[in-house]
Amino acid sequence: MSVHPLAGKPAPPSVLVNVPALVSAYYTRRPDPGDPAQRVRFGTSGHRGSAFSCSFNEDHILAVTQAVVEYRREAGIEGPLFLGMDTHALSWPAHQTALQVLAANGARVCYAKAFGYTPTPVISHAILTHNAAGGPRADGIVVTPSHNPPTDGGFKYNPPHGGPADTAVTDWIEARANALLEAGLEGVRRLPLDAALRTPGVAERDYVTPYVEDLGEVLDMEVISEAGIRIGADAMGGSGLAYYAAIRERYGLRMEVFHDHPDPAFAFMHLDRDGKIRMDCSSPYAMTGLVALRDRFDIAFGNDTDFDRHGIVTPSRGLMNPNHYLAVAIDYLARHRPGWPGGAGIGKTLVSSSMIDRVAAHLGRRVVEVPVGFKWFVEPLLRGEIVFGGEESAGASFLRRDGGVWTTDKDGIVLALLAAEITARTGRDPGAYYGELEKAFGSPAYTRIDVPADARIRARLQSLSAEEIASDTLAGEPIEAVLTRAPGNGAPIGGLKVVARNGWFAVRPSGTEDVYKIYAESFLGEEHLRRIQEEAQAMVARVAG
Repeated sequence: MSVHPLAGKPAPPSVLVNVPALVSAYYTRRPDPGDPAQRVRFGTSGHRGSAFSCSFNEDHILAVTQAVVEYRREAGIEGPLFLGMDTHALSWPAHQTALQVLAANGARVCYAKAFGYTPTPVISHAILTHNAAGGPRADGIVVTPSHNPPTDGGFKYNPPHGGPADTAVTDWIEARANALLEAGLEGVRRLPLDAALRTPGVAERDYVTPYVEDLGEVLDMEVISEAGIRIGADAMGGSGLAYYAAIRERYGLRMEVFHDHPDPAFAFMHLDRDGKIRMDCSSPYAMTGLVALRDRFDIAFGNDTDFDRHGIVTPSRGLMNPNHYLAVAIDYLARHRPGWPGGAGIGKTLVSSSMIDRVAAHLGRRVVEVPVGFKWFVEPLLRGEIVFGGEESAGASFLRRDGGVWTTDKDGIVLALLAAEITARTGRDPGAYYGELEKAFGSPAYTRIDVPADARIRARLQSLSAEEIASDTLAGEPIEAVLTRAPGNGAPIGGLKVVARNGWFAVRPSGTEDVYKIYAESFLGEEHLRRIQEEAQAMVARVAG
C-alpha cells in the first residue's frame, strides 16, 4: 500500500468532518435493510459504520439495543448494565439512543457522571468488580468505533465475563437487530430522554475513581511516583482524557497530558498512512506529534479513542513496534510479579511476533497461541490460565499483582503506565530493554501487507486445509507446521499459518475489504522476509486457483 503524500502531516481543514452534518445524518437517514451494507453487522469489535453511508444511524442503535435487552432476558442477566462512550461525534447521540431503549425496557443502567466519557477497559473493570461481589450479574455496552476515522460510529457489547462478546452472542444480537430493522422497528421500546433519565434504576456513576484507585493492584504506582520520571501522555482527545489527570493527581506523577479535551473532528491529529484521520496509536504517521517530543520525556505514550490500545514512545527508539513492546512487557512482568501463578501461560495471537515465543521459552512459560481477536483471552484470563494476553495490534491486558483478574478486555491505560513502571524500576526505557532482548534472541523483521482479492478468493482462503500446501520449504527452510487451527485452543484461524524455524507467514481474508492479509516475520533479515512474502503469495495463488 502506497503512502499518501500528506501522511504524518497535520490534518488540513479540507479533510475535517462536518460534525453537524454527520450528526444530522444519524437522525435523518434511514437504512435499507435490503442492502447488505446497511444492515447491522458485528465484526470482531462490534457493529461499526458511518451515518453518511447509512451504516450507523439511529435505527441501527434502536434495533441493536433492543436486541441486547432481549438477549439479556434470554440469558438471565439481571444486574446493572454499565454504559460507556468515547469521543467520536456519533457516540454521544448513539449513547442517548441506547439509554432511551434500555430505560424503556426496565434495565438497570449506570452511565458516566455528567455524560462523561468512559474507556473500554474501565467498563470491563466495572463489570468484573461488580460480579466478584456476587448478586445479579452485570454486563456492559461501549459506544465506540475504536481508532476509526471521525466519521465512524461503533457499538460493542460485553457480557458478564467483562470481555468482548463471542460469536455466538454477537450472531444472536445481529440476527435479532436485523429482524427489527426489517419489521420497521416494530417491537422496539423507547422513552424520551428526560423520562429515561428519571426512570428508577437509571443512574449516574463515577467510573473514574474506582478504576484509578485500583491501579495499585495491577501496577507498582509507588515506584513510578518515587522515581520522578518525566512522563508524556497523549490522550488523543479520547475517552480517557479525564483519567490521566486523575491518575497524575492521585499518584503524584510528573506527567504532562496532551489533547485532553474532546474534539469530534480530531483536528489536532496528524494524518495516517492513507491520508485519513485515524486515532491509531500504533501508527508512526498518526503519532508524529508525540514522537517529535520524545526527548522531552523519559517515557511517553498515547492511546486510541476508547483507550483499549497503547502506543509507547521512547527516547531510544521513538514509537515502538507493538510486537516489540509486548515482548518487553512479558519479560519484565514475569520477573516482577511474584504473586502470579507459576504454571500459567502467556497468551498471544497467531500473527504476533515469535519473539514472544523465544522470551516465554527462556522464562519457562508456555505460550497459548489463539486466533486473532481479544475474545480468545477472556476465559483464560478469568481462570488464571494465562497471566498475560496480547495481540499484535497494540492491545493487551494482564493479571493483578496478586494473580487475580484485572480486565478481560484490552487495557491501554495499564499497558501505557506499565512502560513508566519499567522505566522507573529498571532505569532504561522499553526501547532499550528490547535491545537487550534482541541481543539474546535475535532481531526479527515483521510486516503485514494487503493483497487485492475478490469474494471468491476470500471464501476459498477461509476453507483452506493443511494438505493443500504442497511445498516442503519456506524461504529455504523446512516447513515445521502448517496450521488452520490455533495450537492454543484448537479454534479455526480463518485462514492459514505456515511456520519454519526462522520465519513464518499467516494468511487471513478480510471480512470487510476486498483484500487478504499476509502477516510475515523473519529472524534472518529483510531479504529473507521478502522471500517469505513472495512465496506466501505464490502459495495462495496456487490453492486459490
